Amino acid sequence: MPEPIPPLILTLQMEEDAFARFEELRRQHFPKALNKIPAHATLFHALPGAEEAGITETIDTSCRATHPPEVKVTGLRFTGRGVAFVLESEALSAFRGRLATAFEPWLTPQDRQGWRPHVTVQNKVEPGTARALLAELERDFVPFRFTAPGVLLWRYLDGPWEPRAALLFGGSR
Repeated sequence: MPEPIPPLILTLQMEEDAFARFEELRRQHFPKALNKIPAHATLFHALPGAEEAGITETIDTSCRATHPPEVKVTGLRFTGRGVAFVLESEALSAFRGRLATAFEPWLTPQDRQGWRPHVTVQNKVEPGTARALLAELERDFVPFRFTAPGVLLWRYLDGPWEPRAALLFGGSR
């Protein structure tokens, strides 16, 4: 019997400056041995890899009909063993909602629950370490905004992710 095809992950593509800011914090504060992927905001954690062509087409069609959304970075969240930046965007939430409807038969319990967009810059550390970083980041935090040019589709490879497609809002691959 052939091995199952690994699942797909859909993340938000960020403007270069916003991505660089999150990526630098992730490099500084995420345990190095566990940091195998870039800073990201996940829209879907596990879509069926065997359905990649149809999933890509559905995402691309929805992207083409969506203006690049503005995303607000509104604060920080303690995650228990890490820290994340909180994201807000009605347009992005609506886009994700349309895709959730299209992908409903395939959604995992994690992807069915309420979506709370965020970018994790620290995870899998002791709670005290996470609380210290939260306090440090909150001291200097000023809300900011960025425009999301598109989304990124990845294949999960048991740790690292393989890029599969970059799909642009208001455009195409």
